[in-house]
Amino acid sequence: MTTDPSRTSFRSNLFNVKLARRHLTGSIFGIVALLGALVGVAVLIIMLVEVWRDGIRYFRLEFLDLFPSRKPDQAGFKSAFWGSLWVIGTTAMIAFPVGVSAAIYLEEYAPKNWVTKILQTNISNLAGVPSIVYGLLGLQIFVRGTIGVGPSLEDLGLNDFGRSVLTGGLTLALLILPVVIVASQESLRAVPPSIREASYGVGATRWQTVRHHVLPEALPGVMTGTILALSRAIGETAPLITIGALTFVAFTPEHLLDDFTVMPIQIYNWAARPQHDFQDLAATGIMVLLIALLVMNAIAVSLRYRFGHGNGR
Repeated sequence: MTTDPSRTSFRSNLFNVKLARRHLTGSIFGIVALLGALVGVAVLIIMLVEVWRDGIRYFRLEFLDLFPSRKPDQAGFKSAFWGSLWVIGTTAMIAFPVGVSAAIYLEEYAPKNWVTKILQTNISNLAGVPSIVYGLLGLQIFVRGTIGVGPSLEDLGLNDFGRSVLTGGLTLALLILPVVIVASQESLRAVPPSIREASYGVGATRWQTVRHHVLPEALPGVMTGTILALSRAIGETAPLITIGALTFVAFTPEHLLDDFTVMPIQIYNWAARPQHDFQDLAATGIMVLLIALLVMNAIAVSLRYRFGHGNGR
């Protein structure tokens, strides 16, 4: 049986046309993606240049050693900087153990039934809830000491937390807890099943398997997800304003029940003033906040590399 040369030639030409069209489509998509990336980088560079130009005037070491003042030349970031450290430290101490424990339960212990699916769906949905909602929740539970029905903490003879560092830390912990849980679950899920099977094969219990094999393998991803979630929390303003964080504080917190302010609120306070000098102070505060975010992200990358390299990754 012979093949018609004209038909073969036609098919070859048609294939070449379609191949050229696919290559052209791929090239156009690559250019569009490159333009999108360049637009994002350009906007970021413009923002950084504007912030640097306005904020370099007050960017000095004394800026972190002075309290806010009505006089721009005497104003500083000390109370907001230390307030942020207190709040983020409290948030980390609450969100990390609770989030990782919840992820371990959902991945390693929870039965695969409809109840677990409902819990998982709700946790994923909570990660997208606006931050102001968590502020309202913190105001109701931690400041007012009630869930809206039934007796309040005051009725039970207990004190609420007031508008304190502990309230801010608890509120931000609620905010980032879904993110920490989801990130930890993904890290645990990425551990090869063969590691669990080998551990069970030599007689280890489920807890021993999780403690000595699964969790160390997942730790780089868990740490990275937690620190990135804390990087989001350190820039939050709406929840803390809702629970009543102060906008002018001339002292640093000394314990968890002290009043506080944080860097984003202080920046907002300066930016809302009409004087140009306070606008420059706000830009300087933004520079400090960006440096804090870069340091936190650098720590996340460093921890991921350190623990990942130690586990042979």
